[in-house]
Amino acid sequence: MTLDLVDPPGVVRSSTRLRSARERAEALCDPGTFVELEPLRRARSGIQRDGDGVVTGWGEANGRTIAVVSHDFSHAGGSIGAAFASKTTRIQRLAIERRAPIVYCNDSGGARIQEGIEALHGCGEVMALNVAAQRVVPQISVILGPCAGAAAYSPALTDWVVMVRGSSQMFLTGPEIVRAATGETILPEDLGGSDIHARGSGVAHLDVADEGAALTTVRRLLGFLPAAGRLPRRLSAPPPPARVLDLPMLVPAERRKPFDMRAVLAGIVDAGVVFEMMPHIGQSLITGFARLDGQPVGIVASQPARRGGILDARTATKGARLVSFCGRFGIPVLTLVDVPGFMPGSAEERRGVITHGAELLKAYVEADVPKLTVIVRKAYGGAYIAMGSRALGAHFIWAWPDAEIAVMGPEAAVGLLHRRDLARADDPIATRRDLAEEYRATVTRPEVAARLGLVDDIVRPEETRARLTSALRFLAGDDRPAVT
Repeated sequence: MTLDLVDPPGVVRSSTRLRSARERAEALCDPGTFVELEPLRRARSGIQRDGDGVVTGWGEANGRTIAVVSHDFSHAGGSIGAAFASKTTRIQRLAIERRAPIVYCNDSGGARIQEGIEALHGCGEVMALNVAAQRVVPQISVILGPCAGAAAYSPALTDWVVMVRGSSQMFLTGPEIVRAATGETILPEDLGGSDIHARGSGVAHLDVADEGAALTTVRRLLGFLPAAGRLPRRLSAPPPPARVLDLPMLVPAERRKPFDMRAVLAGIVDAGVVFEMMPHIGQSLITGFARLDGQPVGIVASQPARRGGILDARTATKGARLVSFCGRFGIPVLTLVDVPGFMPGSAEERRGVITHGAELLKAYVEADVPKLTVIVRKAYGGAYIAMGSRALGAHFIWAWPDAEIAVMGPEAAVGLLHRRDLARADDPIATRRDLAEEYRATVTRPEVAARLGLVDDIVRPEETRARLTSALRFLAGDDRPAVT
C-alpha cells in the first residue's frame, strides 16, 4: 500500500522558500566546505526519496568546524521518520565526539504519522542526544517554517533558538487540532509565531526579518562560541572603543534617574558592540555576547532605562540561561550592576520569583569561568547577591566612585531604622534627608565594601576597560600587555 506523506493537520506551509535544505546548509558554512552525509539514505517503506527529508553533514563557519542538520520541507513536509532520525542522530553523535557545535535548520511537521511508533522512537532518540550534547557542544536551532509536535520539542532542548518573523512557527499542536480539541479558532502565527515565542513565552531567543538574516545571525553567534574542543577564539587585540572617554558622563548623579546601560557597554567592550540575546524578554536586564580585548565574553547587565533595572522572575531566568551557557563552554562572564532589588508583590510571587531568582544564583555559583563584576551605580538587597557577587564566586569586583551597596536604599532604610525619630521631628523631610546622607556615608559607600574585601577596588569609569582586560589576561595566564 502506498501512503501519501503530508503535513500533520493544521500545519500550513508557504509555497515558496528562499533555499532548499542543502542550500541552507551550504549558506551556513564557508563556501565549498559543506560535506553531506548519507545523501542517498531512504525510508524502508512509504514514498522513498534520497535523503528522506533531511540533509546532514559538516562544514566550517568562520573557519571553525560545525555539524549541520537541515530539514527538507519538500519531502513529506520535513516530517521525522526512522531514516530521517537515524541520519540526525548519527551526525549528533559525531559532533559530540568531535566537539563541534550543531546547527539545526528546523522546518518540520513533527513525527511522520505513517511510520507510527517507529517515527516516535526516532524523535525520542534525537531529543535524547539533544540532552546529551548540552554539556558538550553548543546547539543552535533556526526555525525556518512551521514546526509542530516533536519538531518543536527538539529546539527547546538546544541552547539558542532563532525564529523568522512571519514565516516560522512553533507549537505542539496545530490550529486544526486546537480547534477540534478546545473549540478555539486561531491562526498559526497567533498560536506559535515569533511574536509569541521571542517576545512572550521566551521559547525563542532571537527573531529576525527573513531567512537570510537568520542564517547570518547564526554565523555571527557561532563566532563567540567554542568549537572542536577549543575555547572560544581570541582575536587580535583591538583599539579601545571610541566612547570610552564618555563613560564618566553617562551615569546621572540622581540615583533614580534612568540611563541606558548599552551606552556604558559601548565604552567598555571591543568596538562598542554587544550581540544581544533575548532582547525583547525581561528588558530590565541585558544579556548577550561581546569581545573584550579580543576575548569572547558573556554579558549580564542591569538596564536602568527599563523599570529601573529591577530583577524579576523573567529577568532572573534570562540571566541564568546566559551564565549557565557560558559556564558550560568556558566563556568568561562580565556583569554590570545597577539594580534596586527584586520586584516585590503578589504577581511576582505567583510567578515563582523565589525559584527563578535562585536559578540565577545557582548559575553563577556553578559557572567555573572567569567572572568579573562592575557595580556601576547601586546594588541593593538580594539582587546585589544575585548579580555576580563575591559570595557567588566572582573573581574580581570593582565599583565606580558613586556606587551604593546595601540591603536597601538609604531613604527606605532610614524609614525603617528611624521611624520614631521621623515621627517626632519638627521637619521630617529635612531629618529624613540628613539621616539618609549619614546612612549613605557610613553604610552604602563603596569604600565600606572595599575595606571589607568584598569589592577589590574603586575605579573611575574611564579606567574600567583597562582593569577588565588586565584581569582577563591574568586569569587566562596571558602575558601580553593589556589594552587600555
